[in-house]
Amino acid sequence: MLGKLKENLLVACLVISSVTVFYLGRHAMECHHRFEERSQPGGVLPLSALGGSMRTTLRTSQNLSAPFVYNKDMPLIFIGGVPRSGTTLMRAMLDAHPDVRCGEETRVIPRILAMKQMWSRSGREKMRLDEAGVTDEVLDAVMQAFLLEIIVKHGEPASVLCNKDPFALKSLSYLAKIFPRAKFLLMIRDGKVTIAGFDLNSYRDCLTKWNRAIETMYTQCLDAADKCLPVHYEQLVLHPEKWMWTLLKFLDIPWNDAVLHHEDLIGKAAGVSLSKVERSTDQVIKDMAVIAPMLSRLGYDPHANPPNYSQPDPKVLDNTRRCRRPMFSLINCFVLLSISGAQ
Repeated sequence: MLGKLKENLLVACLVISSVTVFYLGRHAMECHHRFEERSQPGGVLPLSALGGSMRTTLRTSQNLSAPFVYNKDMPLIFIGGVPRSGTTLMRAMLDAHPDVRCGEETRVIPRILAMKQMWSRSGREKMRLDEAGVTDEVLDAVMQAFLLEIIVKHGEPASVLCNKDPFALKSLSYLAKIFPRAKFLLMIRDGKVTIAGFDLNSYRDCLTKWNRAIETMYTQCLDAADKCLPVHYEQLVLHPEKWMWTLLKFLDIPWNDAVLHHEDLIGKAAGVSLSKVERSTDQVIKDMAVIAPMLSRLGYDPHANPPNYSQPDPKVLDNTRRCRRPMFSLINCFVLLSISGAQ
């Protein structure tokens, strides 16, 4: 009986030892595998692997020995405005610069920012979060990590990263808080033209929504002072070289002629043309100033029909003449001028 008990104990010890060795071995293999992943060119170190220090490291194929380190203190660029105000044109021109990468809209960033705003505005929800230990400091750290990971990883690495999600600038003040070195470009366009991209069942409703959205962003842009630059779409199109010099100086980015020739670096038009069933703004021209007072505040004549945005630069006139040549396609013309289809 005693011998049988000893035999069972021996078997049990062997089983426990085998299981322990197995798990230790597997853990060692996982550690080795993770180390190899981090050592590979183009590998990405997740935030958790860096102790939550808000840093992500990417290595490019051009220089394997010099990794790019991204963190909340890097000089990010945020492009925003009401949709169809020239945000896509602005993004395309900056994307043409070899030191900058913007990429397409993430669509996620403005949604998560809106959710954060909803939590902050609800006194009851904020109280519940605070009681659960989910304080503003915790949420800010989470937002920093989440937004940075999206901006970094949804495109190729670059010396300067930018994000183009039009309505993200509704949270401009908050973004400036969690990304202290970020700068913002607020695209502004005549609201009478901008709403052509909206649901045109009610011009009054569309102009009211435009006025509310642009006022929210413009007010925060002015409050941000040296961190935000309002850019009028019409002036950018008519005087591209002048405005791009101003923009790049504001962003502390060296000049590069490529920003004036973005059409050479993209394979399609920078936006979508206006609908063929577009209605005339004459229907609301009489009370335009009342419906959208931000038109006058931003320098647009609410009664001008057609509007006058000043004379274009000679280079713009030359591009227009090129578009009129028989062999020049309509699509190439849209890409070249970046007018009407820009978002």
